[in-house]
This record gives sequence, C-alpha cells and structure tokens, in this order.
Amino acid sequence: MELPGLELERIARVHVELGDVLSVGPTAGGVRRVVPIVGGRVDGDRLHGEILPGGADWQLVHDDGSTTIDTRYIARTDDGAVVYLATSGVRHGPDAVIRRVAAGETVDPREYYFRLGVRIESGDERYAWLSRTVFVATAARLADAVVYDLYALA
Repeated sequence: MELPGLELERIARVHVELGDVLSVGPTAGGVRRVVPIVGGRVDGDRLHGEILPGGADWQLVHDDGSTTIDTRYIARTDDGAVVYLATSGVRHGPDAVIRRVAAGETVDPREYYFRLGVRIESGDERYAWLSRTVFVATAARLADAVVYDLYALA
C-alpha cells in the first residue's frame, strides 16, 4: 500500500502584533513569560481578516535558550466570521542569534529555527474547512510582532 505524500498549500501571511512581555519568572518548566497579543492581520487568498486584541503567548524559555510557544487568539475575517487560532511550537538557535532576537533586532529568520503547528476553528460554516485541516507555519520574531506563513498540509 502506498500512502499519499505531503504537499504544502500556502494559506496566508499572519502578522501578530505583540504587547510588552510579562515575566512570571522561573518555574519548574523554565521561565514563564506571557506576551499579550494586541492586534494584527491575516492576509491570504482563502483567509483574511483582523487579529483582535485579547490573546496571548504563554511561553516557556528553557535553560538551553529555546522557547516553547503556546498562543491562543481570535481573528475576525473581512466577511465577519470569528476564527480561533492556537499555535504550539519552538524557537531556538545559536546563543548570539537568540540574544539579538530577544533584544528586538531584525534577524534573518534563516539564522534560527521557529516553527509552529497551528489549530484553527470557526463555527461559521463558510470556514468549516479550517477545523478539518492540519496547519503548520514557519515564523520570524520582530521587535513588536511575530510574522508567520501559514500552510495547510494537503
């Protein structure tokens, strides 16, 4: 039996605007930080809309410098549907590069690893396909935002 191969379909560029980082401090799993999501945009052929304020990234920074990403937030599509997005992933790279990213410098995303699994849901029937699709993303951290290209596994 031959299984189908995987293909990626680019769905959208997602630009998530971030507020100031709040540090909870060291915990058993690492340094817990909460990064508020204050706005942004989703722009693509099949999905486009505004990211609403109120979500956050509940991340853990580990002793090795890697960061575990855990976000949840809401977008409203340009045609009025409400969409829930949740990402989980990891960001890591050479110490000097991660220090530059943490300092808010613009760093070429090819210099570090930042990948996400993305779960998307909507009760709007026009977007039911989102709940039945597996999504992945490649991302970059900017001074006040995260930008990622969202892909559907086809």
